[in-house]
Amino acid sequence: MKKNEVEVMKSINNCCGSTVKEITSVIGESVNDLPIVVIGAGPVGLAAAAHLADQGQKYILLESGSTVGSNIIEWGHVQLFSPWQYNIDKVAKKLLEKSGWNSPSAEKLPTGKELVEKYLEPLSKLPEIEQSLKLNSKVVSISKKGLDKMKDAGREQTSFVLYVEQQGNSKRIEAKAVIDATGTWGNPNPVNADNIWTLEERSLHKHIYYGIPDIQGKNREKYIGKRVAVVGGGHSAINTILELSQLGKDVEIYWIMRKKKVEDAYGGEEKDALEARGRLGSRIHQLVDDGQLQVFTPFKIHQLTHTNDGIELTGEYKNKEFNLTKIDEIITNTGSRPDFSFLREIRINIDAATESVEALSPLIDPNLHSCGTVRPHGEEILRQPEKNFYIVGMKSYGRAPTFLMATGYEQIRSIVAYLSGDVEASKKVELELPETGVCSINLVSENQTSTCCSKC
Repeated sequence: MKKNEVEVMKSINNCCGSTVKEITSVIGESVNDLPIVVIGAGPVGLAAAAHLADQGQKYILLESGSTVGSNIIEWGHVQLFSPWQYNIDKVAKKLLEKSGWNSPSAEKLPTGKELVEKYLEPLSKLPEIEQSLKLNSKVVSISKKGLDKMKDAGREQTSFVLYVEQQGNSKRIEAKAVIDATGTWGNPNPVNADNIWTLEERSLHKHIYYGIPDIQGKNREKYIGKRVAVVGGGHSAINTILELSQLGKDVEIYWIMRKKKVEDAYGGEEKDALEARGRLGSRIHQLVDDGQLQVFTPFKIHQLTHTNDGIELTGEYKNKEFNLTKIDEIITNTGSRPDFSFLREIRINIDAATESVEALSPLIDPNLHSCGTVRPHGEEILRQPEKNFYIVGMKSYGRAPTFLMATGYEQIRSIVAYLSGDVEASKKVELELPETGVCSINLVSENQTSTCCSKC
């Protein structure tokens, strides 16, 4: 310390009766008085709110949509693969039951709509949560108060600052900790086989649906009498095709995959340990054999062109240049990716391949793990270089599709325990999951699609 700095500190000590250590402590106490901010009011974000409320922590829950579970509502017609017993957080259930709420049947498989209406909405209306919930509040950036990303001095003792857009205005919120539970739903992967968004694909957004449309409901007329290309080789794509097939001869279906052969998409069929999953493979196998759709695999799309006759898909089919023409609509089920754009000023460690939390990546590699084989993990695995900042839920898994809602609840339990000072509890594992062998779309009835919580 330079001579003039020593003199300044002596003056502070003489004047105020505080040492440098004591001054730092006072600053720390003021930061500790700030709330914890949770971003995203889906199942995992609301679970965080329940745990924080249960621990008596001051918090704010921010949701960019006009209602809780707004992303789930977009796929409300889809049935989850996991039953109610794995979709309800234990602490949230405890708080709900105190209010007289009746839990749904543990073994039943809810739709997305039922998940919102029977669980998330009642949870959000509990007084201890409703008072802290801010809807229509989009977080556009997070930083450390008065510090850019490169500054080290005092960083751990400095509060977070969130810039939030609310009804056309910007609001600045300070926080002692931040839990990012924004998921990946709003960031689908493109049709392009190189995984690059092109100007042409963006310009065709009115003719491309990312996800599983409600083909038997509100989206039915969109596909009647059309030539529809379904892009993707997983269970989401299979379910989309099965739904389209219910339209009969009123729709022409083109199935585009990157797999070497169509049989790779069928799975174990009757040999599958999961009957519902096996039935899914058998049904799509039968449709292909019956000639109810045309299969193009491996077909790698490089370019989309809007012509007078519809959409033209140009790419590489069976190692040769190929054009698929006169397509009216495209439905793409090629997965999703996390959005880190509003975290540019926060120090985070993200795996280069999966885009998951770096320390989590070896545990969730989809080439090795399914939903049920991912080892439960908590605060220690999810720590970021920025102290008291956490990415949780589906977003913590990055591009990996192996996420289960119950796993997200365990993440939250551990993190909230740590932030509340109970380090011992944060290190415990309190989650038991069945070996499902899959984490994606499965069929549970002839007319219903289902999914695990990978969309949450």
